[in-house]
Amino acid sequence: MAETVPQPAQEIASGYAVDGPALELGALLWDGQCLPQAPVRIPFSMLNRHGLVAGATGTGKTKTLQLIAEQLSANGVPVFLADIKGDVSGVSAPGQDGPRVRERAAQVGQEWQAEGFPCAFYGLGGIGAGIPVRATVTSFGPVLLSKVLQLNQTQEQSLGLIFHYADSKGLELVDLKDLRAVVAFLVSDTGKAELKNIGGLSTATAGVILRSITAFEQQGAGGFFGEPEFDTSELLRTAPDGRGLVSVLELPSVQDKPQLFSTFLMWLLADLFEDLPEAGDVDKPKLVFFFDEAHLLFNGASKAFLESITQTVRLIRSKGVGVFFVTQTPKDVPSDVLAQLGNRVQHALRAFTPDDAKALKATVKTFPNSAYDLEEVLTGLGIGEAVITVLSDKGAPTPVAATRLRAPQSLMGPIDAAAMQAAVTSSPLYARYAQAVDRESAYERLTAEQQAAEAAAEAAARDAEAAKQAAKDAAKAPKASQRKDESLAGQVMGSGVFRSLARSVGTQLGREISRSLFGTARRRR
Repeated sequence: MAETVPQPAQEIASGYAVDGPALELGALLWDGQCLPQAPVRIPFSMLNRHGLVAGATGTGKTKTLQLIAEQLSANGVPVFLADIKGDVSGVSAPGQDGPRVRERAAQVGQEWQAEGFPCAFYGLGGIGAGIPVRATVTSFGPVLLSKVLQLNQTQEQSLGLIFHYADSKGLELVDLKDLRAVVAFLVSDTGKAELKNIGGLSTATAGVILRSITAFEQQGAGGFFGEPEFDTSELLRTAPDGRGLVSVLELPSVQDKPQLFSTFLMWLLADLFEDLPEAGDVDKPKLVFFFDEAHLLFNGASKAFLESITQTVRLIRSKGVGVFFVTQTPKDVPSDVLAQLGNRVQHALRAFTPDDAKALKATVKTFPNSAYDLEEVLTGLGIGEAVITVLSDKGAPTPVAATRLRAPQSLMGPIDAAAMQAAVTSSPLYARYAQAVDRESAYERLTAEQQAAEAAAEAAARDAEAAKQAAKDAAKAPKASQRKDESLAGQVMGSGVFRSLARSVGTQLGREISRSLFGTARRRR
């Protein structure tokens, strides 16, 4: 290497010399030349120290993800990829040979061979292609749900109290109608007293939360919450041949709900963190998780949400999981999170506006001291080229290296819909997760209790009305008997027979008959 590589390039290349297994990124660029003798690598043992893949639109970030995912899979490491634009599914199919691929392979010293990798395709809540991925509202939790519902800090805290109330009353929050039912109960006439018992929750705030849930459901997001809940351990599977399974979450159908899918990805990561045991330092990670369009996760995030992300990223390393955030500029990621990312792949940045120039300068400051003029290099990188610094196998940052990246071996584009559908329906997980289940939970319990209360109230009202009517009837009974007697007498007196007899009342016979009719006895002498 000393005879063919300039001295400054040798010093950079020496920082990427790895004794153990490593992921091959590409070849060093120096003074406009690509040096295949100077490979740029990431040790597998450092991939759980997290990373950042950044760069302007169209600079090759997605292909970098594909390149890394392929090598991880080939080395038995499962991978999770979020397919925002719908063009990552090609990792399951062999790539297409051609002059450009061969040229890139020759430039970086790569022995290129077309190859597809084992994949599983998922979809949020069954929207679009993929095995449905659902979560219960309870497991999602109030902090993540507040981010999705765009609640402020006060409302987020109130939502936490609502979750606490549901837990204390044994009301399972499986889907959004369960949560809506609990909130609606708490603002109802019956449930208002419960608000005082859980402390600090106003009727107005509960109403805001209820309206947010209703609006969220009207956007068609209700299907993302429910059962069967996805078991995140499915992401840790390997194929029968020992290669790591590449789990691809297909998201093009929910691009208009960016907060939902970014927060849902955070739920997947947080759930993994809760379930996985401590692993300490590992020779290779148990899973590498790629968080595409990461800026969507942090936009408008509350302090509690950011603290949760920072803690998860910091601690999940010891569980053997690596997390790579993918976004346009490093400033999209909060500094506390950025400080946890040991591996950096920075594609080209643009400086067309004053804001772009400011972002460029800020990005340069996040790199270690370098032999390159990074402002010049970062604006001059071509597609599939990047500035890289990673952690060496000793845990120290490597020198900054401008790199021409390898070409992916799988298809650089989406597979057709029929192939994806076949892959989805043939998966052993399809039968387990395809059909949604709606069992008894908070909504059904509260509805049943409300119906029982209404039925009891109606029965009590009927009983009260019946008692009232009986009292009225009892009061009217004597008067009715008297009116009956008076009516009978009137009928007799008004009859023709009575009038005829009355005319003969002056006679002795008439008088006796008359007295007899009125019940008076004939006086005896």
